[in-house]
Amino acid sequence: MNIKNKVMLLIKTTSVVALAAFSMSASAAEKVYRLKLAETWGPNTPILGDATKNMAKLANEMSNGRLQIRIDSANKHKAPLGVFDMVKSGQYDLGHSSSYYWKGKVPNTLFFSSMPFGMMTTEQYAWFYRGGGMELMQEVYAPHNLLSFPGGNSDIQMGGWFKKEINSIEDLQGLKMRIPGFAGEVFAKVGAKPTNIAPGELFTSLERGTIDALEWVGPAFDLRMGFQKIAPYYYTAWHEPGSETQFLVNKRAWEKLPKDLQLILETSFRVAAFDMYTQAIDANANSWDTMLSEYPNIKVRDFPPEVLKTMRLATNELLEEQATKDPLAKKIIESQAAYTKKVRAWTDISTKAYLNND
Repeated sequence: MNIKNKVMLLIKTTSVVALAAFSMSASAAEKVYRLKLAETWGPNTPILGDATKNMAKLANEMSNGRLQIRIDSANKHKAPLGVFDMVKSGQYDLGHSSSYYWKGKVPNTLFFSSMPFGMMTTEQYAWFYRGGGMELMQEVYAPHNLLSFPGGNSDIQMGGWFKKEINSIEDLQGLKMRIPGFAGEVFAKVGAKPTNIAPGELFTSLERGTIDALEWVGPAFDLRMGFQKIAPYYYTAWHEPGSETQFLVNKRAWEKLPKDLQLILETSFRVAAFDMYTQAIDANANSWDTMLSEYPNIKVRDFPPEVLKTMRLATNELLEEQATKDPLAKKIIESQAAYTKKVRAWTDISTKAYLNND
């Protein structure tokens, strides 16, 4: 074979290889990844359910249709408080719920939703993204084949709906209340009987007397549930100053995604979470305005100072117990305490000072 023919053969071979590589690259870029998401909430739940829909829409649009997410609400998968297990096992690729629901499985998950007397929403987001919170959260979830990302904040939560007024710590003795997370532990320590009930069962449980009181979220969520028709005393916040939901991700499903789709999915989580936060503030304002005008029977109350002092002491004792038992819990508690001290000094001379001057 002469030189000319050898050169032509080399050119043809190179072209074929390049074309094949291009075709493989184009095929990979066009591949559609279909993920399934299970959410704790029922169908068409406002704000919470909007967050998942917004996230799926963003992911689809930013990926030009390569990332498609199907959302199954609690009525479909029938396990509103089983999202952790379903995503861990791979039955679902993604989940949307709240971290404190898993305290019975992994106690350290409690710290990544909201803690009594802890950080407010803006402070907590700063801790997640600038103060080491994300790294600690992944450390907790990693052994369970899971990743966790902030999933949207409902902002400061009200202290709950009570059928009877709370005037002293004695009024909490034996009180049956739906209150999850670390706040439930606090209530148990001061003599109440906390329980966790799925959202769809709350009104019926309160109406039938299965529980004497409950906390859900705030006006935007509570108004449509109708709690004010049964329990007129509406208490102000102490237990969830910055209630964060979460997007759970099966780690194996995550690792199967190309890097660009991982980035798109994470960005969709972050944008949807921020949208949920602003939506919650606006909806709370509008719903509280409606409550004021249409339900004059609602009696807003603060917990008495004696009750708050007792619950704060109980919170501190429980944190000390947890830190003593678990080195990872100790690391998280110390991280949150240190960041709260630092960021609260700024909050006090900025946001708090401004409101005090209003």
